[in-house]
Parts: sequence; C-alpha cells; structure tokens
Amino acid sequence: MSVTQPHTGRRGELNVSRRTFLAAVSAGSLVLMGRLGGIEELANAAVAEPDAFAPDFFVSIAPNGTVTCLAHRSEMGTGIRTGLPRVLADELGADWQRVAIEQAPGDKRLGDQNTDGSNSIRFFFERMRVAGATARTMLEQAAAKRWSVDPSECYSDNHKIKHRGSDKSFDFGELVADARTLPVPDAKSLTFKPRNEWKYIGKDAPITDLDDILTGKAVFGIDARMPNQLFAVIARPPVVGGKVRSFDASIAKGMPGVVDVIEIPPFEGAPNFNPLGGIAVLADSTWAAWQGRDALKIEWEHGANASYDTDAFSKELAATARRPGKVLRETGDAVEVLKQADNVVRADYSVPHLSHAPMETTCAVADVTTDESGKVTACHIVAATQNPQAVQQAVGPAMGMDPNDVLCNVTLLGAGFGRKSKPDYCVEAAMLSRQLKRPVHVTWTREDDLQHDYYHAISALHCEAALGEDGLPTAWLQRSVYPTIGSTFAPGANQPATWEAEMGHTDLPFDVPNLRLEVGQADAHVRIGWLRSVCHIQQNFAVSSFADELAHAAGRDPLEYLLALLGGDRMLDLKAAGLGNRGASPDDYPFDIGRLKNVLRRVAIASGWANRKKLPAGRGMGIACARSFLGYTGHVIEVEVSRDGKLSVPQVWVSLDSGTIVSPDRVRAQLEGAAIMGLTQARFGKVSFKNGRAEQSNFDGYRMVTAATAPRAIHIDVVDSTAAPAGVGETGVPSFAPALCNAIFAATGKRIRNLPIADHDLAHG
Repeated sequence: MSVTQPHTGRRGELNVSRRTFLAAVSAGSLVLMGRLGGIEELANAAVAEPDAFAPDFFVSIAPNGTVTCLAHRSEMGTGIRTGLPRVLADELGADWQRVAIEQAPGDKRLGDQNTDGSNSIRFFFERMRVAGATARTMLEQAAAKRWSVDPSECYSDNHKIKHRGSDKSFDFGELVADARTLPVPDAKSLTFKPRNEWKYIGKDAPITDLDDILTGKAVFGIDARMPNQLFAVIARPPVVGGKVRSFDASIAKGMPGVVDVIEIPPFEGAPNFNPLGGIAVLADSTWAAWQGRDALKIEWEHGANASYDTDAFSKELAATARRPGKVLRETGDAVEVLKQADNVVRADYSVPHLSHAPMETTCAVADVTTDESGKVTACHIVAATQNPQAVQQAVGPAMGMDPNDVLCNVTLLGAGFGRKSKPDYCVEAAMLSRQLKRPVHVTWTREDDLQHDYYHAISALHCEAALGEDGLPTAWLQRSVYPTIGSTFAPGANQPATWEAEMGHTDLPFDVPNLRLEVGQADAHVRIGWLRSVCHIQQNFAVSSFADELAHAAGRDPLEYLLALLGGDRMLDLKAAGLGNRGASPDDYPFDIGRLKNVLRRVAIASGWANRKKLPAGRGMGIACARSFLGYTGHVIEVEVSRDGKLSVPQVWVSLDSGTIVSPDRVRAQLEGAAIMGLTQARFGKVSFKNGRAEQSNFDGYRMVTAATAPRAIHIDVVDSTAAPAGVGETGVPSFAPALCNAIFAATGKRIRNLPIADHDLAHG
C-alpha cells in the first residue's frame, strides 16, 4: 500500500482559498477530501482524478482500482492512521496492498478531529464501516447491473466484486465509471459484514508509516519546512500571567544567523489556547535563534502568580481535603455512620504537578500572507497537532479571519499525551509569520516544554472508611481537591468539574451502603491541562491504594477483598449516581462490574497471585483495577526493594477489556507504553514551583524511566470481546501506580501515599 505524507511546501502564486475550493466540491464527488495537502494539491486534485468514484468523505476509488482512505485523526504512535482505514478497507473488501492513505487537514465536516480521550475508534468505528459499506454496496450494484442479476448475488472479495454461483468478477477499478452514476444509498439501508468475515479488524499489521519512520523519511512537526522559512525560539514569561517590562536585544541582533527580534503581546484573561507572550528571536536556524534568545536581556513583570510555591500549596490542598466540600454523589449517611463507627481507617494521598514531556516538543510552521492594508488573505499552518480544528479556532481570530479559512495540515507527532491538542504554539507561528511576511517555524525547546506546559494538576485526596465486622466498609467518605482544567478556559474556575471528578472519584464502583464523595476548591497558578488518563492519575491512585489499605486493616487477601468490595455482578446505575459516562450511551457502554471483576481475576491468574507469599524478602506483589475511558484494566505488579531503598520492577501483568479491538499489536504497544509512563510518573514525575517558576528544566530534573529502570517483563492479556470498542491509550494508565505502591507495601511494609516515590521512603530493615 502507499502512504502520502502531508505536503509542507509554500503555496506559490496560486490564488485559491481553502473556502473557495471546498465550497466548489460536493460531498458526493469529494475526491479531494482524500487528497488534502498543500494548496497545489487542493487546486489540482479534481483535475488529477476526474473519474474517481467518491461516495463518501472518507473513501474514493480511482479507475486503476486504487482505494484512497482519508485519515482525519492525528498519528502519534497509536496507529490510528492505520487502524481506522483498515476498518473501512475491511468493510469495503479491499486488498490492503492497493490502499492509499491521505492525511486530512482541519475540517469540521469530518466530525471530531481531536485525537484525545481514547475516542478515535469509539467515535469512528461505525462511521468507517458505513463509508466502506457504502462504496461496496454501490460497486455491487454496478456489477449486478452489468450482469443483469440481483445485487444480492454479488459480493466483495479482495478488491473484486464477484458473482455467487459463477466465476465472473470485476476489479474495483472496472466498476468506477458505472458506480459514479448510482445514487448513494441511505446508511440505514446498508448491510455490514459479519464479524467472522473480518480480515483486517482484530488482526495484527504493521503501521503504514513504519518504513518511513525507520528510514527517516517520515515528516514530523519538527521536520516541517516551507521555502524561505525562518526559525523562531521564544523567551516566555517565567511566571504564568507575567509580561515583558523591558528588554535589550542589541547583542542578540548582532549574532550570526539572527534576522530579527520581535515582542509577542501577552494573552488577556484566562490562559486558554493563547500565547503566553514574550520575545521571539528569528534566525536562519533553530540553533541560531536559540543562541540569540540566550543573549536577550529581559526584565519581567511577574504578575499575580509570582509567589506560587508548590510546597506551601500542597499543604493548603491537604488542609482543604480534610474539610467538608461540595457533595457530588451521596448514598445513605456516611458522615453519621463514620461518627458512630468503632473501626475507622483514614488516609491522605497526594500527586504533584506532572508534565507531558513528549519526546518531540511542540512545533509548527506558519505561512501568513496579507494585502497592502495588512489584512490577512491566507494562512497555512503545518503542525504536529492533535486537533487541527482547534488550530483553526485559535489562529483564525488571532489573524482576524474566519477559522474555516485557516488551512491546517497535520504531520506525524512524536507523542502528544494531550499537550498538542492546545494550539498556542500555532498561534505564535502565525503571529510571527504575519509580521515577518514569510513562513516561520516555531520550536519549543525542552526547557520551554517543561517550564511552560499545561500541567497536570497538583492534588490532595482524603479517604475515610468505617469497617464492619467482616472488614468491609459500611461507609466511605472521599474528598478530592485540585485546580480544575476549567481554569484554562474560565477565569476564576476553582473547583473540579463533574467530568473531572467522574474520572476515578465519583464513579467509585464499590458496593458500599453509605457513600459520600466530595470535591474542594483550589485556585490555579499555572496552566492546567489534560494529561494521559487525566484525573484518573490521582483519583485512581487514592481509591485503589485505600482499598488495599482496607484489605490489610481487615486482615484479608487484597484480591479477595477487592472482589468483595465490588460486590455482585451488575450494571452500575449511572443515572442514579449522576454519572455522565463520557457522553456514551449506557446501552452501548454500561458500567459493567462483572467485566471489571473479570479483568481482576484474569490478571491474578496470569501473575500467579496465589503464590505471591512464596516470594523472598524484599519482594512483593500488588494489585489494582480501574474502569477508565469506558475500558477495564487489572494490574498486578511485582517489585523488588533493596534494604537501602533501591526499587526495581521485575514483572508487570495487565489485563484489558476494551471491547472490540481493531489493532491488537497497537493495543499491546499502548499497554507497554502505559506501563513505562505509569512507572515514570510514580517513580520520578514531579514539577515543583518556587516564586512562580518551574524548578525543573530538562530531563536531569524531570527524569524518565530508562532501559535500566524499566520493568524487565510486561505481560499483556487482552480480553476477546464483542462489546463496543472502548478506550485503550488512556485506559492502561490508572491502575498502574496504585498496584505498584501496593506491591511496595507488600515487599517492605511501607505505605506510599505521596507521589513520586523517593528512595528514602523505601529503605527497610
């Protein structure tokens, strides 16, 4: 098969606007939606493929039989640029070797393009099947007409339409001209291939970009180039909300390669997706721009967040977590039962700010053209972005133009984890290009990335449970406190939103008669954003750690105790609990306690949990589970802790139930990556602030798990399920950290309640 990378060239002299072109093409003949690259392609695609058959936005078939599938989600290692087209190709009956994949630009007609929240397969599995079935049905109708038979006698197989009961067949390409004349069938009239006829869905396959990635041909955001472009590195306010008081650029301007130094105005109001402001150095190379930035002399006005200190703030959060807050879910009277109980267990947990730290930092190139009056006439962005529509929505107003007129092409991403769904860096590139009147490539350095991130929120959580005679809780009170992501969008937002609380807090699955789940208030002093698995990071850590504490307080096996806590197999009443279920229908995505218990049992069997007491001194196993992003995980982790506190992880086991699986190999890779990320966050992850500034600036301070510290073996178990496809990428994270810390307790008797884990916390006799 062939794969076309996004075009990154300059528009040249063609005067073709994105809106003019797209308005001229109807959905029924939208060949170009599978060909959107540079503006040259936009102008010429309809001419290049005048006879193609394109019954749907997402698929077209050329007279030579080549099937082009449109990839409208961003590829950052998940394999989505391969997975969704394979769903379409499977339903179409195409030969995968004759399929080409084209990357779409931002376009609202394609539906949600925010590759975030483990939603790509969930949102578009059925949509890709509709696209494939539509094209297949029309090809079958065209063949039936040629043979003068009923369409029910025709079927698709390996890029051919065949006739049942004879050896007659047509290649797809031979039917293109006839199929183009047929009416597009209503989606409700389509029939779909049964699961037992799937050839691609659920089967391993190399990602389509693999060869180009391995040979260095793949285009990532850092590689994007336009003729005559400049490179920009920006000095941003070290404290969020700060601004430039004065600056001296005389030395920087005299340095080799430096072309100009420009001040970027600061944002106003909430941080949102707007630039932080600062001083940009533009040069003929990133290195020259970087050196120029280091030569700037800037006096900053730090603003209201200059006193932010995470040591002090974490104490404030902990105090808030111990006081009554806003009740989001309540059953019975947990407060009264706790007052009257003889056996009450209490514990406090905390997680610090975390950074996304993708290996490829944020980067984009912009080409903005203006007329003589300075009005923007065209804007072309090429970016490593998770959400090209968000780029349009942010860049458009900044340029004084309709967002739909911003052309945003998407490159491959060297990871994202949620950071690259926020397009502040694209706005920076566009602002600088407009002023310089030539393309500008903005690159964030590692220091920029760690010190100006949309951080995962620092948090404190308080848990209380009253235990009955059987050791199970008769009451459970839990309070979660952290700056809300809502503060990024609305000034003054200071309390977790209901959807944030639902990530491991208010969706508590345990069968407890008296339950009270609260949140407290916390102001944001830095930009807060979503990081892989979002609030499950801190909330599942607390919930699953506390469950393990209760098991030991009750003198019961942690697995047996967890299963008892979960209660009987049932569907959690989402409506009664006031849970939004990530916007998914409870009919398609019920909260199935039986499935959660199943992954626990499976991972326990796989790990040999029953024999864990035979482990030598200093070694232990921990267990945890979670339902997150509509999927279910169970983790068992084995640790080894030396007497002086050195931690190693010999083995990790994870069982996943995420319904129908499209790309098993990518699922396994995602779970392996989740284990590495989960260990990194639990072991090393922490961004601290003094005087409003991030103290960490590179990987010497914000450490990553290396080959030497990674788990020595990761065992993956994926449940074979016919349920609707659920999350994978984010689902693999939440139950890792608590299982790890529960294992540390089993090995050392030391309970880890505050992340990250420090060696001195682990030393034992």
